[in-house]
Amino acid sequence: MLVIGVTGGLGTGKSTVARMFGELGAVVIDADAIAHEVMEPKRLAWREVVRAFGKEILNEDETINRKRLGERVFRDPEARRQLEAIVHPQVLRRIKQRLHRLKRHRRIRVVVVDVPLLVETGSQSLVEAVVVVTTPPDVQRQRLIGRGMSEADAATRLRAQWDLAAKAAVADYVVDNADGVEQTRRQVIQLWKRLLETKRRRHG
Repeated sequence: MLVIGVTGGLGTGKSTVARMFGELGAVVIDADAIAHEVMEPKRLAWREVVRAFGKEILNEDETINRKRLGERVFRDPEARRQLEAIVHPQVLRRIKQRLHRLKRHRRIRVVVVDVPLLVETGSQSLVEAVVVVTTPPDVQRQRLIGRGMSEADAATRLRAQWDLAAKAAVADYVVDNADGVEQTRRQVIQLWKRLLETKRRRHG
């Protein structure tokens, strides 16, 4: 089983690329979805986040208001590190558990792990190939604004992230998502074929 890590910055389209791999036959593990799971009300991460940031980050049904929490942590690097220290270990543990279960299924050829902070958390050992999705900063910004984020918030969140060039420098492969969906899809298909061929050569 080949495990591919797909990562990138906010608004680069990494989840789109992961979904394209899924359409080609990969099983996709979404770290953001797992983060939602571990922060469900009354779970350990939920309790630790509420203890750290207060009940004002909660909605009326006690779910975490991710927009409110995000506005707080992206403006305060120490708060962001505190949140990451709570959530990321639990997310990574669940990813490892899922990978372990998937490895038992011999028919599964490829698993794609969609992890925003794969490089920043030093988790590359989870995967055999790191794919970084890139796009120009102005495109990132416009995509975030298109999702309803203010221009100021978009700029703040982008500044808080690793430079995309730094991520691309440690990637095994880079997908440029600047020129439209079809161009990106062509890159993903080419990369899929290349990865499967590399896997075939390694394992005979």
